[in-house]
Amino acid sequence: MNFDKYERLTFERRGRVLWISIDAGPMNAVDFPLHEELAHVFYEAQSDDDSDLIVLTGAGRAFCAGGDMDWFQEMIDDPAKFRGITTDAKRIVNGLLEMEKPIVCRLNGAAAGLGASIALLCDVIIADERALIGDPHVKVGLVAGDGGAVIWPQLIGFARAKEMLLTGDMLRGSEAAAMGLINYAVPTDELDAKVDEMVGKILANPRWAVRWTKTAVNLVLRDIANKVMEPAIAYEVSSNAMKDRQEAISAFVEKRAPNYTGE
Repeated sequence: MNFDKYERLTFERRGRVLWISIDAGPMNAVDFPLHEELAHVFYEAQSDDDSDLIVLTGAGRAFCAGGDMDWFQEMIDDPAKFRGITTDAKRIVNGLLEMEKPIVCRLNGAAAGLGASIALLCDVIIADERALIGDPHVKVGLVAGDGGAVIWPQLIGFARAKEMLLTGDMLRGSEAAAMGLINYAVPTDELDAKVDEMVGKILANPRWAVRWTKTAVNLVLRDIANKVMEPAIAYEVSSNAMKDRQEAISAFVEKRAPNYTGE
């Protein structure tokens, strides 16, 4: 499989392991091109004959710090652009859940919003203990429709998931590991060794036993995604039209406290 067409993602082969890095600027924020590439890459990685395991990480100091503010404003100004990304939003979640190959998340830095959803939909998540992870959709005036409502309750239960999704609070990697949201949180200088250790353990087992075990486990998650994603995205599209959505973005850009009206 040739991945040369990608501009926001970079690829490296290490034996039978395909490393995919989100490489879209200082914080790897999501814009239209990255969103589109994420909708396709997991299907193509599944079809890649030269790899048996995927490591997903971020280039630089962040994993994927959510949506780019200019991108958000574009979709407020032209709601058709938001409607236009809904199919890809479903493909991102489904691509991760339908992939048979195991995918290890190397959570090297901040993962917010869609970035957090992508990380949590991986099979094993290993984080820098100082990395931040959370889903602050509500803080930018949006419904957590792009996977957060699917995966957070399955990992930490509904009470904790609703707390995190309704507050938009961020967790340190060490806190996330302690509550079972992710698998491991380690010091920065131990992150690569822990990822390599996990990759080695998985690859030491027979390929098809691993792939089909993952597939069996993900069947329930796929059913949940099929039930939740359509209405969640519809709610998210609706929330994009609210006045408080614009106020949230304006306040963030202007570095001031928001003045919400409830509209």
